[in-house]
Amino acid sequence: MSGFLITLVGLLAQLFFSLRILYQWIKSERAKKIISPALFWVFSIIGSYLLFIYGWLRDDFSIILGQFLSYYIYLWNLKANNILQKLPYILRIILFITPLIAIGFMLYNFSEVKETLFQNKDIPIWLIIFGSLGQIIFTFRFIYQWIYSLRKHISILPMGFWVISLVGSIMIISYGIIRQDIVLILGQSTGFIAYTRNIMIGHKSKI
Repeated sequence: MSGFLITLVGLLAQLFFSLRILYQWIKSERAKKIISPALFWVFSIIGSYLLFIYGWLRDDFSIILGQFLSYYIYLWNLKANNILQKLPYILRIILFITPLIAIGFMLYNFSEVKETLFQNKDIPIWLIIFGSLGQIIFTFRFIYQWIYSLRKHISILPMGFWVISLVGSIMIISYGIIRQDIVLILGQSTGFIAYTRNIMIGHKSKI
């Protein structure tokens, strides 16, 4: 696949991620408190699916790792919002098994995958570690959100979610600058502003 088409896939993924943040941000501004709209999770699963493909095409382990860690949490939130149950059965199957098939492929071709992902001359090991750490921190926000939501028995975006988002975003933007990856830079730049604003809204709503 040409570099242009790969970048297009990545930009499309980031478009859905930006749409989820902008939509959530607008809803929160109007409500004057942090809102967790159902459409946020719809955009999340679409963006995650596309970004996983982008990471695979770019041979970028940190992106792949980030999507694996958050993918099923998106599905859980879709279920909590009674959206997943309404999707056609075949689509639900595809959504559930795609990451598992990818993992199986990686394990089956482990030697080749290891050379491609971890011995890529264009990405030194220290940068892979830094990028992966940024993705882990950034993705931990959804693990935190999932645990918090389980305790509250409702899909919600707590204040800690936005604080973790901001820290992870700074690391991913730095990684994107070093990698000269316009997809990561543009995607995170939009979120950076929204994360900061949600922290401000959340703080004001508690006063």
